Amino acid sequence: MKGSGSRPQRVAEEPCVPARRRLSVLVTAQRPSRQQRQGRYVPESMKHPARMLPAIAAHVITDYTGPGELVLDPMCGIGTTLVEAIHLGRDAAGMEYETDFAHLTLRNLRHAQAQGATGTARLVCGDARNIATVFAELRGKVALVLTSPPYGSHTHGHVRSGRDNGGGKIEKTNHRYSTDPGNLAHRGLDELLDGFGRILAGCTQLLQPFGVVAVTVRPIRVKGELIDLPGRVTETAERAGLVLTDRLVALLCGLRDGGLVNRASFFQMLETRRARDKGIPACATAHEDLLLFQRTTDLNTDRE
Repeated sequence: MKGSGSRPQRVAEEPCVPARRRLSVLVTAQRPSRQQRQGRYVPESMKHPARMLPAIAAHVITDYTGPGELVLDPMCGIGTTLVEAIHLGRDAAGMEYETDFAHLTLRNLRHAQAQGATGTARLVCGDARNIATVFAELRGKVALVLTSPPYGSHTHGHVRSGRDNGGGKIEKTNHRYSTDPGNLAHRGLDELLDGFGRILAGCTQLLQPFGVVAVTVRPIRVKGELIDLPGRVTETAERAGLVLTDRLVALLCGLRDGGLVNRASFFQMLETRRARDKGIPACATAHEDLLLFQRTTDLNTDRE
């Protein structure tokens, strides 16, 4: 499988991008999320409703930056991007809207430093739609922006079923980022994407020449309807002054003995069953799209 975009030749020559051949399918879920975090993150990290797999972050950071370069996550959650960056000898910066998760990020960063992580990190609690102003001193210094848009309550969270709670009703927990209506995860899809576009536009101002924006995103089902969220994110990024240069696959399932090991969440399986009951040939998502962008100004300069 090949990436769908054509990466500009100049990018391969930049020192921040290793010359080794990149794969178009990343094997990033041989171990479940909980096992990937065990011992590397504080246990409370599992409370976040939408955690990027550490293996995905590590792959992207390794492939698109070099030691000592700066990685930015404008919606850093519990700090996965930042933690993996400093473990790999990169520096990191992040913003997080929710105070509780910002505190978790700080704890995870301190835990990483106690384990010997050599990179440095900075964190601001605030609205990432203002990131270009908040991190104005980083303008032109960011080698990689790595993030994921919020999905809202449709996909994530924890479940206790009847067999777990003595035959009671299904209990859904940790499926919302907070009760704050200002959080983009509480907005409708159009408003969410508009806010995400403002965040991407701000991040673009902080990129160094030929810097990369990487977004992990998957299709979602809302009330049974399949939403092409990767496509919508691509359109949003293009309006923010970015151009798609590649589209890779980051597996959310394991590979074993020639087959797939399903790691789909309860909610994904529930939506899939509901769709099939309606005669829709749905499948549970087994990968994230890894969308890679660059600034159009950089690409135009490169062609001159």
